[in-house]
Amino acid sequence: MDKFAIATILEEIGSMLEMKGENPFKSRAYHNASRVVAGLNEDLKALVKENKLCEIKGLGKSMCGHIETLLATGRDPYYEELQKDFPAGLLELIRVQGVGPKRAQILYKKLHIKDVQGLEKAAKEGKIAKLEGFGEKSQEKILKGLEFLGKHAEFHHYDEAARVGKTVVEELRNLPEVQRISLCGSLRRHKEVIRDIDVLVSSKTPKPVMERFIKLPNVVEILGEGDTKSSVLTFEGYQIDLRVVSDAEFPFALHYFTGSKEHNILIRHHAIQKGLKLNEYGLFKDETKKIACKDEAELFAKLGMSYIPPEMREDRGEVELALKNKIPELIEATDIKGAFHVHSTWSDGKASLEDMVQKAQDLGWEYVGISDHSKTASYANGLQVERVQQQAKEIEALRKKFKIQIFWGSECDILADGAMDYPDDILENFDFVIASVHSRFNMPEAEMTQRICKALTNKYVTILGHMTGRLLLSREPYAVNQQEVLTVAAGQGVCVELNAQPHRFDLDWRLLPVAREKGVKISINPDAHSVKQLDLVPFGVGIARKGWLTKDDVINTRSLKEITPWLKKRRT
Repeated sequence: MDKFAIATILEEIGSMLEMKGENPFKSRAYHNASRVVAGLNEDLKALVKENKLCEIKGLGKSMCGHIETLLATGRDPYYEELQKDFPAGLLELIRVQGVGPKRAQILYKKLHIKDVQGLEKAAKEGKIAKLEGFGEKSQEKILKGLEFLGKHAEFHHYDEAARVGKTVVEELRNLPEVQRISLCGSLRRHKEVIRDIDVLVSSKTPKPVMERFIKLPNVVEILGEGDTKSSVLTFEGYQIDLRVVSDAEFPFALHYFTGSKEHNILIRHHAIQKGLKLNEYGLFKDETKKIACKDEAELFAKLGMSYIPPEMREDRGEVELALKNKIPELIEATDIKGAFHVHSTWSDGKASLEDMVQKAQDLGWEYVGISDHSKTASYANGLQVERVQQQAKEIEALRKKFKIQIFWGSECDILADGAMDYPDDILENFDFVIASVHSRFNMPEAEMTQRICKALTNKYVTILGHMTGRLLLSREPYAVNQQEVLTVAAGQGVCVELNAQPHRFDLDWRLLPVAREKGVKISINPDAHSVKQLDLVPFGVGIARKGWLTKDDVINTRSLKEITPWLKKRRT
C-alpha cells in the first residue's frame, strides 16, 4: 500500500468522523494527515524504519500508528470498525457537489439515502427540498452535481493516473523478460483526464510478465487474463490493460495503442494512399512484405512525414503539418526558468515563504513569483492592506538570503464589477499581479466576460489566472466568452495563465492555439499551495505541448535577464 492509498483511507476516516458528529478537531486531524502523507517527498517505509515518521509535522503518535499498521498489513481495524456504521455507498455522496459529510449524514438519517442512486431518486421526487437547511436551490445544485458526476464517473485526474501508471512500469521494467515498455493511450497523449491506463511491453516470453502484472500489490481484481493481454482493477479504481508484443512489433503497437483513434484512422488512410498497409502488427507492402522500423520516428519517416509528438495526435491538423515538415518544436520541461502563482502560509498555503523559495531554488529555477491571496478572499486568509506591508518586509529579507530572484506579487480577486480587490496605490508596489475570479461563478456569460475584460484594462494586471474557473471532474467552467477575453488580453498585453494544477489545467489545451494566433503569451503556473506542488509545472508543460506551444509562446521560459524588463513593460 503506497502513501496515496494510505492518504485516501485517512481522508475517508476524517469524513466518517464528520458524519458521526465527532469532535471537529479529530476529523480535521485526519484530513490534515491525509494531505501531509500525500505530499511527503520522503519514502514512507523508510521513515517508519528509521523511526522518523512522528517527526513529521501534522502526524502525531496515534496517526503514525494508523499509518504503520496500514503499511504493514494493508488494513486498519479502526477504519474497518467505522465502516460498519455506514452503508458502503454513503461516502460516494460526498463527491456530489452540494453534499458534504454533515449533509450526507442528514440525508441518511432523515431520508435513509444510502448511495448516489438513492440521492438522485430523492432529489427528482422533490424530497430533499423539503428538508430543513436544504431547500429548492440546494436540491437543484445536488441534481446538477449528480449529472456532472455521472458524466465523469469513469475518469481520473492526470497526475493520479500518471502516478499509478508509472508505478506499474517501474514494477515491470526490471523483469529480465521485458525488452521495451511504455505507457500508451490518453496518458501518453497527456489528456487532461484519464479513463483507463494502457501499458505496452515487448518480450520474447510474455508469460512471466503477465504473471507479475496480475500479482501487483495494488491489484484487487483480475478482469481478464490471456497470453498477450491482461486487464486488472486496482485499489485506486483504475482499469489497467497490459499488452505484450514482439520487439519487432513494438513501434507499430506503440503508435496504435497511443492513439487517438481519429489520428490512427488518418495515418492508416495516408499509408493506403502510399500503397502500404499499417496496423498494430507492422507496416506492410503488398499486404505481406514487412517494412522494419526500429522506433516510431522511423515509422513516421517511412510514411514520408516528420515525427508527430504523442501529445499532438488528436486529428487537429497534425498530419498535414507532418507531411509539410512543419511540426513545431514543442516546449520541454527543461525550458522552464521559473514560475509565478505560488502561495505560502501568509494566505492559504501549507508551507512558509522560506520553504517555498528554497524548493524553487532547489529546482534550479532562476526566479519564483510569490502571489498570496488578496483581502476579499477571507476564506483563504487573504492579506489585508497592513499585512501586505508586513509580507513585503519578509520578501526583502529573503532576497538577501537566497540566490534565486524572488518576485513579489498578489493573486488579486476580480470583484463582481470588474474592479480589482486592491486599489492601484497598493497594486503598484507588486512586481506582478495575477487577476483571478474566485466568486459569483453563476453570473450570465455577458456579465462575466465584461467583468474579466474590465480587469484586464488595469495597467497593474500582469497575468489572468485560471480563466474559466473549472475544476476537472468536480466543477464546470463558469460561462465566459473565452475568445473575447483572449482578444482583450492580446490587446492589453496581458499574459494568460495555463494553470498546471491537474484539477484545473485551465486554460484548456484546445484554446491554446487560438491564444497563440491572437498573440497572447502564456504563463505555466503551479498555483502551488505546498512545497510538493511546485513539482506540478511539468504537468502544465504537457498540456502546453498538447496545445502545440513552443518555448517562445511561454513567458516563464525566459531567463531572469529577459523576464525582469517584461514584467515592467506592462506597467509603462
